[in-house]
Amino acid sequence: MVKNLKSRVINEANHIINTNETIRQVAQKYQVSKSTVHKDLSERLKGIDQNLFNNVNEILQDHLAERHIRGGEVTKEKYAKKKG
Repeated sequence: MVKNLKSRVINEANHIINTNETIRQVAQKYQVSKSTVHKDLSERLKGIDQNLFNNVNEILQDHLAERHIRGGEVTKEKYAKKKG
C-alpha cells in the first residue's frame, strides 16, 4: 500500500475516533470524496490496523443507527427557517 494512502487512512481513522464526526465531515476536512473516506475506513483500514478498524466500525455503526434522526432534525430546521 502506498505510504501516503496508509497515512491518510490512519489519520482519517484517528480523526473520526477523536471527534466522532460523520464521513461527510471527515471527507470535507481531508478534501477527498465521501466515497473515498468510506472505502478507507470500511475496507482499507481493516488490512492496516484491525484494532483501529474495530473502534472506527463501532462509530460508523452508531452513525448508521442515528442517521434517520439527524435527517429529521435537519428537515425540521429547514422548514422552521422557511416559516420564520
